[in-house]
Amino acid sequence: MSAEETAFASPPPAIRGIEFIEFASTRPEELGAVLTRIGFRQIARHCSRQVLLYRQGGMNLIVNSDPATLASVAREGEDHQISAVAFQVDHAGRAYERSMAWGAWPIPTRAGAMELNIPGIHGVGDTVIYLVDRLRPFSIYDIDFIYLDEQRDVEPLVPDLHFFGLVQHIGPGRSAQWTDFYAQLFGFRALPAETHFGILPRGTILGSPCGCFHLQLVEPVGDALYDTEWDEQFARLAFGTPDVLGTVRAMAAQGVPFQDNAFIHTEAHGAITAAMSYDVTFELVRHATPPRESR
Repeated sequence: MSAEETAFASPPPAIRGIEFIEFASTRPEELGAVLTRIGFRQIARHCSRQVLLYRQGGMNLIVNSDPATLASVAREGEDHQISAVAFQVDHAGRAYERSMAWGAWPIPTRAGAMELNIPGIHGVGDTVIYLVDRLRPFSIYDIDFIYLDEQRDVEPLVPDLHFFGLVQHIGPGRSAQWTDFYAQLFGFRALPAETHFGILPRGTILGSPCGCFHLQLVEPVGDALYDTEWDEQFARLAFGTPDVLGTVRAMAAQGVPFQDNAFIHTEAHGAITAAMSYDVTFELVRHATPPRESR
């Protein structure tokens, strides 16, 4: 059996968590101010590129304003967009080779000389899905980033706040295709149709094998079917919290506004922030903290 056949026959990689979510931004200072209000703090900057690292608890957010990145992912009229997600897996190299065997599209490396090369594949639109070794003996940020000070841990704004998932806009009739994409490459499975999280239940919800991350696939309906700006993309980041109302109060105390209208308003099972900078919104979903695995 060839190496490619072996990779094809192997099971999907075991996803252990989310290493980081990346935003591409033409206005990194404004986006950084928004992230600070929801509890993140900048702890490092890239040694050679216009890339910043924000952290809160176990969550890492990267703000990428490097011209080379913006040239490849920027959409007209959007100053901030989710450009990448990094999955933690046991063996990134094997997971990458398996993805290639199953027909994923590779991305050209962005790493320069003496920089860490993280394998990745094309995701929705112009996004990248990175694969990061969970069992690595070092932090990926130690190689390419310069820390602002010795304080690298950031207490979460509220206990047990964590990444819950991403909302992904897809084209009409494309739910089955994207469900197969995530199932074949990463072992995600579609949850029962009656399963809902948060206050916007529309769409197909996929759960990761570890139960720690979700994707909500949303097709256009109604007038959105004729919206020429409905692009396939990661549309919104959702945070999980055991106490939505308590988290809303904590964020509101930091100046974070929440949507409150005839269609969307804060409830015990979910909330959505009002746009704070160029239509960037975040979602809160009632969700227990996923169990932590030892490294």
